[in-house]
Amino acid sequence: MYETFIEAINQRLIIQLTFISKSKGTITRTCIPFDFGPGNVAKDGLDRYHFYDLNSPEGRHTLSILPDQVIDISLTTQNFEPGNYITWTPKWVVPRDWGIYS
Repeated sequence: MYETFIEAINQRLIIQLTFISKSKGTITRTCIPFDFGPGNVAKDGLDRYHFYDLNSPEGRHTLSILPDQVIDISLTTQNFEPGNYITWTPKWVVPRDWGIYS
C-alpha cells in the first residue's frame, strides 16, 4: 500500500482509501495523498498516512491514519492540482515534484 500511496503522490492522483475508524468501523473515502511520517497533532512520533478527505459527511478535512488502520489504497484516474489544496508552506517527509508546493 505504501508504494501505491507514493505513486499517487508522484502522479498527483486522487485515491480511494478504505480504513478502520476506531469510532465508526470500516470507512471508504476519496482523498488527496499528502504525506507519510509523524504528524503535527499526535505527539507520539508514530508515522502516519496523511490525506485530505474530499467526501467526508463532516466536510473536507485532513485525515491522519496509522498504517495498521489502512485496509486499502487504490489509485483513481483523477489528477489533482496541489495548489487547490495546499494553503501553507509544506515541509514534506516524502520527496515530490509539486513545483512550489514541493
